[in-house]
Amino acid sequence: MSNTNTHVYEGLFLLPQSAGTDLAGSAELVKSLLMKVGAEIISFKKWDERRLAYEIRGNKRGLYFLCYFRLAGSEVTALDRQCLLSEGIIRHMFTRTDHLTTEQMQAADGEQALSDEIKLRAEQADDRAAASTSIGDRTD
Repeated sequence: MSNTNTHVYEGLFLLPQSAGTDLAGSAELVKSLLMKVGAEIISFKKWDERRLAYEIRGNKRGLYFLCYFRLAGSEVTALDRQCLLSEGIIRHMFTRTDHLTTEQMQAADGEQALSDEIKLRAEQADDRAAASTSIGDRTD
């Protein structure tokens, strides 16, 4: 019988700034990496888009996702490997967070705010496309 100890981890994922153009796809990339190793996501949010302290792989800015998840300790190495192999992840970091309660982690959830931002960006893109089409349709 195998003894699998599951722990709660905080994961910080850094993606290139270009990932912000497809926010839904970027969030799905991170979630799919977690699901591949059997992680149970407790909370997930877009943390920030900011300038990096130094250039990483030609990127001066980056998009951060913060996630709390439950995972067997033996699978952390597999998750690390998945992140290293993914071209969409620039950097990642995992920290055990056994000192936090589930309520504290759930309070950090930004899933609704992320979905609202995705919708807003899609609407803005549609508005820009409609505006450029209407400008091109004008005949002088």
